[in-house]
Amino acid sequence: MAFDTPLAATFITYLLGILYLGLRGYRRTHSLGDYILGDRKLGPTVTALSAGASDMSGWLLLGLPGAIYLSGLSEIWIGVGLVIGAYCNWRFVAMRLRVHSQHAKNSLTLPDYFENRFKDTSRLLRLLSAVVILLFFTFYTASGLVGGAILFENSFGLDYSIALFSGALIIVAYTFIGGFLAVSWTDAVQSLLMLVALLIVPVSVVIGEGGASFALDQLQEANSQSTDMFAGITLLSFVSLLSWGLGYMGQPHILARFMAVENPLKLVEARHIAMSWMLIVLVGSVSTGLAGIIYFSDQPLDNPETVFIALSQNLFNPWIAGIVTAAILSAIMSTVDSQLLVSSSVISEDFYHVFIRPNASDKELLTVSRGAVIIIALLALIIASDRDSRVLDLVGYAWAGFGASFGPVIIFSLFWRKMTSQSAIAGMLLGAVTVVVWSNLSGGIFDLYEIVPGFLFASFGIVGFSLMKPEIKSAALDQYDAAQLVIAGH
Repeated sequence: MAFDTPLAATFITYLLGILYLGLRGYRRTHSLGDYILGDRKLGPTVTALSAGASDMSGWLLLGLPGAIYLSGLSEIWIGVGLVIGAYCNWRFVAMRLRVHSQHAKNSLTLPDYFENRFKDTSRLLRLLSAVVILLFFTFYTASGLVGGAILFENSFGLDYSIALFSGALIIVAYTFIGGFLAVSWTDAVQSLLMLVALLIVPVSVVIGEGGASFALDQLQEANSQSTDMFAGITLLSFVSLLSWGLGYMGQPHILARFMAVENPLKLVEARHIAMSWMLIVLVGSVSTGLAGIIYFSDQPLDNPETVFIALSQNLFNPWIAGIVTAAILSAIMSTVDSQLLVSSSVISEDFYHVFIRPNASDKELLTVSRGAVIIIALLALIIASDRDSRVLDLVGYAWAGFGASFGPVIIFSLFWRKMTSQSAIAGMLLGAVTVVVWSNLSGGIFDLYEIVPGFLFASFGIVGFSLMKPEIKSAALDQYDAAQLVIAGH
């Protein structure tokens, strides 16, 4: 497909708008605090929409519709688990983390928060959490780059390698320039674009089939088990699908939005916006997969994860298809940019500033952060260069890694006064190692999604170590109590 088509023109116009937001973010970024957390000045709407967009990623428009297209409604339990997990994250973690992170010496990153929350002078907790972030975010970022490559390959007929590099270049450009504000603003815009696209695609198929009842008949005819929510579901697979919700409490790119909100009280309003958006887009994503079963019943797709792209190109004229194509890139960009930003902040703040140049200026740290964006992107490109990579597989591995290693630590740090740095280290190690080992085993109990054993073992480790040797440092206890007083006042 030539680049002088209406599709390409619409797509390029969208990209120019995103780069404009990047430049605006650059003009308002004067310090490392601005670059990493936007100086904690996000409003509730931007917080909610950017958290949702950075959460959902390319799997919402590629991975989940592809899974539904391939297996039917039995894959919907991922969405159910995610809704439950997201609500619990907003309800029980968001405000507490915002308050506790500010009381913990105004911590900018999760490693920073962990060290300051537990007054860990050994620096081991900071180092371990930084390594975990870089390990799993490299795989997570790779999943987004694979999604971008699939998009460019199918939309513009590019070679996979060229498509992969093109997508990475676009995302790195505005993240490098604008930092947290640019990422949050663009994520908010992208979330709205994703919502519209996920509504018009399945609705267009239903209208084209003559209405909902006719479309349902076509769906049953194409695949009689497509509407059976329990088709082929075993107890292990059911638990595995629902357990995706456990991952929310440990995702650094989502937790960063909670830490950056201007007023903790605004997180209640943000929760309502975020959950409403999430429910709508998940219904749209599932409906898109079902619509694909109907539309491509005679000519099945080679790659299920291209169902949304194929529908948009077959249903709409090039101008509308360009907007939908931009929506897909939005879903991918909105997560990858957040991951690159968190990873770069870990390198600059938690490695460079702490271990290499403690007296580095803000300008120097900003330069290191921007350079780190490029380094992480290059590593992710290497992983994503495998043409057979699946978006959902890569996302699942990274999601489990963060959910198991950070999730229990975050939860206990906010609710258990006597938790210690030693128990945090034990929990983090147990969670991360369990995910890595479990994911490489198969058969029987090992078919269970690795986040479940990882989360459980990490929780047991935290409880065991804290009971054996509870926190006695007065500075850590007083800081926790002060934060709890603020939370009680809200």
